[in-house]
Amino acid sequence: MKKLKIILEMIKFEHTVFALPFAFLGAALGNLMVEDVWPSVMEWIWITLAMVGARSAAMTLNRVIDAKIDKKNPRTAERAIPAGLISIGQSVLFISASFLLLFLSAFQLNMLSVYLLPVAVLFLTVYSYTKRFTWLCHVFLGFTIAIAPLGGWVGATGTLQGEAFLLFIAVAFWTAGFDVIYATQDKEHDQQEGIYSIPARFGVTKALYMSRSFHTISLLALLTLHFVSPLSAFYLAGVIIAGLIMTYEHSMVKPNDLSKVGVAFFPMNGIISVVMLIFTIGDMLL
Repeated sequence: MKKLKIILEMIKFEHTVFALPFAFLGAALGNLMVEDVWPSVMEWIWITLAMVGARSAAMTLNRVIDAKIDKKNPRTAERAIPAGLISIGQSVLFISASFLLLFLSAFQLNMLSVYLLPVAVLFLTVYSYTKRFTWLCHVFLGFTIAIAPLGGWVGATGTLQGEAFLLFIAVAFWTAGFDVIYATQDKEHDQQEGIYSIPARFGVTKALYMSRSFHTISLLALLTLHFVSPLSAFYLAGVIIAGLIMTYEHSMVKPNDLSKVGVAFFPMNGIISVVMLIFTIGDMLL
């Protein structure tokens, strides 16, 4: 249990709040549009377990793959693997258990979920390597996290429709935007070690402009969803609130002052995901 606690702290298990609400959102909206019913209790449970398994596997893989990089970075040198608090073998065991949970959950949902498992596993595995060869690694991470609403949609309905991909775009560029903000902390280290990132390639000022552009794309996708789905004014209010939070998030981080990156990264984006879930579900109920 002590080692499990270390692993959960290592992968920031509480950050599941970023993607899980969008998986629920995808499930609820998908069922509304395909069958005009709510997902069943068991569908909610298996979608939750699939999300927990997928994220836990991906984040632990990321820590294993990046162990040598993390050891060289003063900001990450105290993470569990570089610090020797957890071994590679123990991490691999946890990864295997997490993937097993994902596979079991997919089989409990429907066959389309099972057929799409290789695509999900590919993204969950490969994204950790992208910082080694492209500054678009933030976008690739966004695509990986954005599997959440697609997975929720497929898990609840056994289908995929165009509206689901609007959610995919929204979550992908929202994630890419806040990941660029987070990466500004490591600009100098990334440049020295040859690690690819938007701040390392373009500098902090341009990186923050690109982050704003990503978030603009995300908001436009959420806004478009309002016009092509049964969602109405209450959902639209949620999009406006999310946009205001994003604006406030960007006001907290300046090229010459990165002291509030941590606050901008976790609390603000956790609130955005929960706000979108509440206002989308609220719209359906109303």
